[in-house]
Amino acid sequence: MIRLLLLLLVTPLFGLGAYPPEFSDAREEVYRKVGDTELKLWIFGETDTEHPKPAIVFFFGGGWNSGSPAQFENQARHLAKRGMIAITADYRVKSRQGAKAADCVSDAKAAIAWTRENAKRLGIDPKKIAAAGGSAGGHIAACTGTVSGFGSDERPNAMILFNPACTLAPIEGWDPAGFGTKVSAERLGAEAKALSPSHHVGDHTPPTLILHGKKDTTVPYASVEAFETAMKKAGRPCQLVGYEGQGHGFFNRGESFDETLAEADKFLVGLGWIKKP
Repeated sequence: MIRLLLLLLVTPLFGLGAYPPEFSDAREEVYRKVGDTELKLWIFGETDTEHPKPAIVFFFGGGWNSGSPAQFENQARHLAKRGMIAITADYRVKSRQGAKAADCVSDAKAAIAWTRENAKRLGIDPKKIAAAGGSAGGHIAACTGTVSGFGSDERPNAMILFNPACTLAPIEGWDPAGFGTKVSAERLGAEAKALSPSHHVGDHTPPTLILHGKKDTTVPYASVEAFETAMKKAGRPCQLVGYEGQGHGFFNRGESFDETLAEADKFLVGLGWIKKP
């Protein structure tokens, strides 16, 4: 587990994008202020307040250390064209604000709460808000639908997670060698179990899609299988799609981008949020 956490800190993801991002055709809003830091999000899709749309909020990866909201620009544009309000959100990270993982989780929760609070103005159906993200962004997205505390407990209505770090502590069926709570707590800003989505699955956890490379050495495939098991035990809908031969950050590379986006699209169609193409 120590190795997993260290790799999350240093492993760059393909397609992280420039920071700060520049989207000429997206609406920019501040969703939270922490000290001198203004946290922004960028909104794609046409607002129609008379016909509210489902929404999705993306959180970038980068090991809680770096990264850019531009990472999910293409996914956001696609889903906006499919009739959603698609949002890509900034949050505090270690390299820019000295943030710990717990701060990242708090920001993600604030972004989901802000989206629901502003749903009417943005033309969003408040009962159809999804949280999504990759790697560390997948972790904080998963926390919004599982972990209590660390800010608002407004829950998303669905989750789409790309190679997410969703099991940060030993759990039945997965006990990583070398786990050290002292080291992880220092970096995470809380005990690992407190920020481990698999340990907080419950009736409140929404339907979830996980897209994960089976050769991921940064976030082992077994760790997301543990999350899937927890979801099944809780009677919660969870679909885990594994990709043979794929490693970490695969979802923004070539054919894998198209394949994972198609799966996300199909998942949303299955929920009844968007129409079948």
